[in-house]
Amino acid sequence: MDLRDYVAALRKRWYIVAVLAILGASAAFAQAHASPPQYRAQSTVFVSIARGATTQELVQGSTFTQDIVQSYAKLATMPVVLDQVIYDLDLDTTPKALAEQITAENPLDTVIIEIDAVATTSTGASDLANSVADELTTTITNLSPSSNKKAAVEVTVVARADPPEEAFAPRTRLAALVGFTAGFGLGVAIAVVRALLDTRVRTAAEIEQLTDVGLLGAIPRRRGQRRSRGAVTAIDPHNVAAEAYRRLQTNLQYLDASSPVRSMVVTSSIGGEGKSTTSINLALAIAEQGQRVLLVDADMRRPAVADYCGLEGAAGLTTVLIGKAELDDVIQVWGDANLHVLTMGEIPPNPAQLIGSPRMVDLLEEARSSYDVVILDSPPLLPVADGAILSRLTDGALVVANCRTIHRPQVLEAIDSLENVDARCLGIVANQVRDTAAHTYYGQPEQGWFARLLSGFVRPREPRQQGYPAAGS
Repeated sequence: MDLRDYVAALRKRWYIVAVLAILGASAAFAQAHASPPQYRAQSTVFVSIARGATTQELVQGSTFTQDIVQSYAKLATMPVVLDQVIYDLDLDTTPKALAEQITAENPLDTVIIEIDAVATTSTGASDLANSVADELTTTITNLSPSSNKKAAVEVTVVARADPPEEAFAPRTRLAALVGFTAGFGLGVAIAVVRALLDTRVRTAAEIEQLTDVGLLGAIPRRRGQRRSRGAVTAIDPHNVAAEAYRRLQTNLQYLDASSPVRSMVVTSSIGGEGKSTTSINLALAIAEQGQRVLLVDADMRRPAVADYCGLEGAAGLTTVLIGKAELDDVIQVWGDANLHVLTMGEIPPNPAQLIGSPRMVDLLEEARSSYDVVILDSPPLLPVADGAILSRLTDGALVVANCRTIHRPQVLEAIDSLENVDARCLGIVANQVRDTAAHTYYGQPEQGWFARLLSGFVRPREPRQQGYPAAGS
């Protein structure tokens, strides 16, 4: 993935990022808002020697005090001090728990001890800081060496704590910002990971990047419409999908100018990608150009052309292959006089044997001699080998890739299956691609959300089919 792919992944899954960011900010804000306020108060004590007769004694005493004042600071969080503090303030706690509310530090190169106390009330914090300072003073005096019943070290409370006006915690805004940032980061990570694990093909551009096989067409999907159903080229000739099939027909003309494609298989990787619909509409688009076209339903597993075109399907390809009818006897004219259809007929028990039979080769030769273009709607490539076998008997295969269902490995595997039997892949047709403004510019105007909502309650008038039998779905 390059930078553009990451941006596309975030644009596509922006809602995940937004939801997690909002949830993170809300949870952090709620947690901070529910937490009790915390107040901090500070008292200060000064440590000095009791006396010094000479300058040398004063210097020595000052050095002694600086060396030992850090040890005195640690007494502030010990039971020798905190036991008496708990007794004086009548606190319901233990020295170990109370020590977590006390911090005593000695600034560098000083003989000062700063005592910070934290409590849930303003007065509680100041009382605690002052009580610790008082008890620390008494404890140091008792522990210091003495001379003539007088302690050698004096400790004086030089600054008593005052009740703070504001709580220093919780900081709800900061907590909300941290929660928002954490949720945003988690959302980005999930969006990127999902993009990395998602192998579905979603756009025609992804298909172009996936393989060296050319992209010959892109059939758009209209919003609010799950599929471009049936013979849209005949039923609604100004539809953007109909124009897309005409562009596909044009691209096929320029595929090889020295050797025009006269017979082709329309297949797909798996079922349900729109190969039958593509076969029908491509045949219609070619017939519009005045060429004689034979559309053959060669899917002996799940035939669909007869139903889609509203034709009689009792006799057809299999009837000819088993010798019960001639080709001309079962061909049906559909709509335009240039378009003939050979339905599948009865479903045989041995499709692979019929498709690979010499009679199938002869039938295709006969069809090519009578028509300008022969189009075979074949089974998908991955479940069965019928499509690959038929591709070898024609000028090549068009592979339909549905951008809503197909995965990248399936497309690659389908193309490999053609290469493995030395069949030619003419190109890929991206089906159900997202509709764009360019598609709608010359087609029907795009409906807004209100019009689409209204269409769910009002049944639209069926378009006239101009002589074509009713197309199936």
